Amino acid sequence: MQKKLHIKKGDTVVVITGNNKGQKGRVLEVITKTSRAIVEGVNLMKKHTKPNAESPQGGIVEKEAPVHISNLMLVDPKSGEQTRIGRRLDEKGKLVRFSKKSGEEIK
Repeated sequence: MQKKLHIKKGDTVVVITGNNKGQKGRVLEVITKTSRAIVEGVNLMKKHTKPNAESPQGGIVEKEAPVHISNLMLVDPKSGEQTRIGRRLDEKGKLVRFSKKSGEEIK
């Protein structure tokens, strides 16, 4: 069974602890098996690549490494600050995520 995580692909998040503390970025991918997420521009690592068809030069490529989900917090769509997430039913009876700070629904 898959874990229910508070972060989805496309969310804007802020890193709350670690070497990249305070950095904001968009979630590119969520890895549910290991509870990690790849965030745009956060936790960059250098990867040495051999020359191949798509990069004939080879060299060093900077790439985002996964960050544990417990180190990420969603950004409130209204204020732009970090916020906790709640779940509630909307008027159609569908479960939606909302910001605990502003009460606004998160798309």
